[in-house]
Amino acid sequence: MNMKGRKVAVVGMGGVFPDCKDLLDFEQKLFSNQSLIRSWDKPLSYGKQVRSSVAGYITEAEVNLEPVTSSLVEGYPESYIDLLNRIPDRNLATADIGSIWAMLSSIDAIKMAGWNNSEVESEQTGVVVGSGSCGNEIQRIAWHNFFELGKKTRTVGAHTVDRGMVYREAANVSCLIKNRGVCEAMGSACATGLGNIGYAYRLISFGLQDRIVAGGSEGTALETFLGFDGMQVLSRGFEPHQSSRPFDKDRNGFVCSFGTGIVCLEAYDIAKARGANILGVIDSYFNNSDGDGDMFAPSFSGQKRLWKGLLNDTSLRTDVVKVHGTSTPTGDAVELLSVVDTLGDKGFQIAAPKSQFGHMLGAAGAVEFITAILMLKRQEVLPCLNSDNLNPELETFQTVDSWSGPKEPLLYYRDLLKQEVFSKEINSVACLNYGFGGTNSAMLVSKDN
Repeated sequence: MNMKGRKVAVVGMGGVFPDCKDLLDFEQKLFSNQSLIRSWDKPLSYGKQVRSSVAGYITEAEVNLEPVTSSLVEGYPESYIDLLNRIPDRNLATADIGSIWAMLSSIDAIKMAGWNNSEVESEQTGVVVGSGSCGNEIQRIAWHNFFELGKKTRTVGAHTVDRGMVYREAANVSCLIKNRGVCEAMGSACATGLGNIGYAYRLISFGLQDRIVAGGSEGTALETFLGFDGMQVLSRGFEPHQSSRPFDKDRNGFVCSFGTGIVCLEAYDIAKARGANILGVIDSYFNNSDGDGDMFAPSFSGQKRLWKGLLNDTSLRTDVVKVHGTSTPTGDAVELLSVVDTLGDKGFQIAAPKSQFGHMLGAAGAVEFITAILMLKRQEVLPCLNSDNLNPELETFQTVDSWSGPKEPLLYYRDLLKQEVFSKEINSVACLNYGFGGTNSAMLVSKDN
């Protein structure tokens, strides 16, 4: 059930993105139809042990960080040096790479929001930031040295726990900015980023906080990449820039990527009163579970219920649907059909940001929410790159007697899926993200009118 509460504004944003210097560089590359996906030397070095070799990865050097490697444990980054002096050393010591990205992104988002120190450090300011993993790179090296090499626990230092806990991004951001409100991390697989923003929205809407730093982060980790490669769900066989191809007939998996997206949310009346630059207004948020007991398969009925909850039997409409669009064989088809089953096949467009930068896992929903804000700002729709050929035949699941959805093949909806950026009047964008375990999240964000 949706409850009407306070209006919530988006007043700041920041992030760390593959092959980009900053948010402005990210914006310019996306809206010039570029791909941020590259060949990755780390999986390539393992030869035929690994099937896929493309990713939206980010190196330490690209974020102006330098690892301080342990003299006792080979390859273990005891801490990092911030070459631009943005983060104090004491905060760097407790953080893995994804947590550092979250702190850097929070600094940028707060600066854009225009919050002063008393506002940031208030009991009415919260932090809600999560990720989809658990400090894989830090923990792998630490425990390999204990279990396999027989070294003492103290050789990996005192920060393996805090750099690997599931709450690490939120904790590090909170300790950096010294807020006195809530500090939480929501984890919901690939719906994590949007889920954290949605939870933050509810806290403000229900009057429990006035402002929140929210989002998701997924630090570069070969371990994460290898796990998905082992599931045989990663794209392969294409050039890097062609590898992420949502809805295309020849799609064969997603591109594993990494990054961070952080936004600053604030009660609308407070933001308006202080003259804030309001980037967007959150109109609705809804999340649910498929309820079919399947850990991995998408659910048409679950996604239909998600739409019903998001729109809540109101007249709310959307000009653009920012889809999850992972480039997986079944997931894309089910998602597109659930969208058109709800909205019809005219009057809106579909944007698929993963076609440009891959799937950022726990950060995906937050980074893609930022792309929605950018579309509102620019009045341009992001493309679905590489959707060259849509299936002219019905999907197998559309041919069974129990199928209750649209009876047209994906090719029928070609006009909804443009392959280049184009201008359009955009007043609202719907954001969709799904995750393992049948978790679904949806948010509607609009211009401030």
